[in-house]
Amino acid sequence: MTMSLKTRILAAFALIIVLMSVPIAIIGYYMVRLDIIERAQHRVRNDLAAARSIYDRDIESMGSYLRLYRPGVNDEEISEIGRFEYLRTVAADEIADCPSAVARRAGELGRGVGGSRIMSASELDGLDGAEHAIELVETERAYPSDRQVLDDVLAKEYALPIRNESGEIEMVVYGGRIINRNFEIVDRIRHLIYGEELYDGKPVGTVTIFQDAVRVSTNVLKQDGERAIGTQVSQEVYDRVVGDGQVWLDRAFVVTHWYKTGYQPIRNMDGEVIGIIYVGLLEKPFTDMARRLLLLFLAVVAAVVVLGLVSAIILANNISKPVANVLDATASIAGGSLGCQVESETGIEEFDELVSGFNKMSTELYNRDESLRISNRKLEESNKNYVELISFVSHELKGILASAIMNVYSVRDGLLGLVNFKQRKAIDSVARNLDYLDATVKKFLNLGRIEQDRLKISKQQIDLALDVFDQAVESLLPLAKRKKIEVDNRIAAGTSLQADSDMLKVVANNLISNAIKYGREGGAITIDARDSGEKVEVEVYNDSDPIEPEQIERLFKKFSRLENEQTRLQKGSGLGLYISRQIVEKHGGGIKAVPRDNGNSFIFEIEKGE
Repeated sequence: MTMSLKTRILAAFALIIVLMSVPIAIIGYYMVRLDIIERAQHRVRNDLAAARSIYDRDIESMGSYLRLYRPGVNDEEISEIGRFEYLRTVAADEIADCPSAVARRAGELGRGVGGSRIMSASELDGLDGAEHAIELVETERAYPSDRQVLDDVLAKEYALPIRNESGEIEMVVYGGRIINRNFEIVDRIRHLIYGEELYDGKPVGTVTIFQDAVRVSTNVLKQDGERAIGTQVSQEVYDRVVGDGQVWLDRAFVVTHWYKTGYQPIRNMDGEVIGIIYVGLLEKPFTDMARRLLLLFLAVVAAVVVLGLVSAIILANNISKPVANVLDATASIAGGSLGCQVESETGIEEFDELVSGFNKMSTELYNRDESLRISNRKLEESNKNYVELISFVSHELKGILASAIMNVYSVRDGLLGLVNFKQRKAIDSVARNLDYLDATVKKFLNLGRIEQDRLKISKQQIDLALDVFDQAVESLLPLAKRKKIEVDNRIAAGTSLQADSDMLKVVANNLISNAIKYGREGGAITIDARDSGEKVEVEVYNDSDPIEPEQIERLFKKFSRLENEQTRLQKGSGLGLYISRQIVEKHGGGIKAVPRDNGNSFIFEIEKGE
């Protein structure tokens, strides 16, 4: 597709800028997002480890208080300072039947053991005023459950064997804290890890302890601002953490918002997953930060693009303007305003040299044009003198030749007395030369008319046979008989057209005389005409040596003759075909030479007219 230099430069720069800026923008986008999101997820991984450590230390702290326990002496004191919700003992011979797996494990190992376990509703009946039942709440993306109410509880517990004086286990004491609806542990973890920071009214960090899939202790809030107790973890998280026992570190939808989260399974003494400990960072602060950074980055890229385009426009103008000036000056020169100059101070070395060279060329063209104009005037004057001389000489010779020819033919034909054979032969030679000279003078007279543009065509209705070719054949028949050439004029009477009969006679005489002059002795000449309705085509054929194709162009030029053995033996001015062509073209037609197998045809075509 054709486009201007300025457009092409701008398009090239724009393409380069786009090809550079788009990948940079994409790379920047991913780098910003990945860096911020990855840092957030890495922080969540550390926060989850810290939360689990606080959870485990809380269990170990209960063991520290139990080591101060003295049966029947300080039960209430230990319960109070250790903040135990229950504190129980089991005799050594009843340990195997104890509902607490933690107590059973302590009896088996003979040392203190801490852990988490599920307490059934029957065990809760012995707790004073314990209201730990939780109704399940349906939320978006939640793990589906058939349960409506969670009446068992998740407890963290520590058990310690008590030995007698002989070192034998006398009993096991165990105590614990129920996690369900106990928010002290999750709030403490959040405070230690995240503080009390808020974002758009939402806590930046949240902590939750799940019993199976249900939130039993959390500081995650629902839409109404209440803690999301009874809501459940999502299906995909549940399958990974509870189902597969793996840690989950990814974004997750938590009740109402997306968080960068970490989920870790809580196992009982038998290694079964009975709950989940969760920490989460609100995703919105990080996505907002990423968006702000991306907008800033894209603004910088956009500014660079705009700056690049502005620079490209300035550069394109600086490059295209001198070229456009040169083009305008070129158009002016093409329109005839030679010598047109272009401003040469462009500020670009190469363009200054180009403009300087152009100005020099324009000046040279102007000087050359002036020189040619002077030379043309001189040539026109010379040509005018030459044409006037031709016309004058030809006109003067015409009258003299007419008288000389008449007298020579009178002597030759015996009108002025008898002549002997030798005298007649000499007079015939003189007559032929005078005939040739007369034909030449007529040609020069016609050439003078052509050169002076005075060759006028006066059209009238004529008969091509009777008014033109019959007369031409009749006048040239004696010349044909001398070379024993048979002339076959096939143009029938009645071929009518609008033309100048005198001018067409010149054409007919030239073509037929040339056919006789250059025809093969004893050969034939055929003259024919074809009427196509709107045009008439005339063909004059003679037996002769076919003209070489490369010489055909020379036939119809002024003073031009073919160079071969046959033409060198014949006199000629090189004007006949040139004049014939001018006459035919004045009639609105054309003429051509066509070599044949054993001769040549000269064919001209003119319109019949009305």
